[in-house]
Amino acid sequence: MDADVARTDAVLDALARRESVAFGVEAGDVAVRLLGALIADVDSHRLSSVSITPST
Repeated sequence: MDADVARTDAVLDALARRESVAFGVEAGDVAVRLLGALIADVDSHRLSSVSITPST
């Protein structure tokens, strides 16, 4: 497997597990920081959203 592909897989796996990506150059990568921020935003909305159920 190509080293760049393996590194990208490792970063995405860490983000999916909601782990800090604090290894290598990826930690300072703008795209990685953006993905981390988007995940955190989605998680915060999921926790604060009100469940809407249809009334019968």
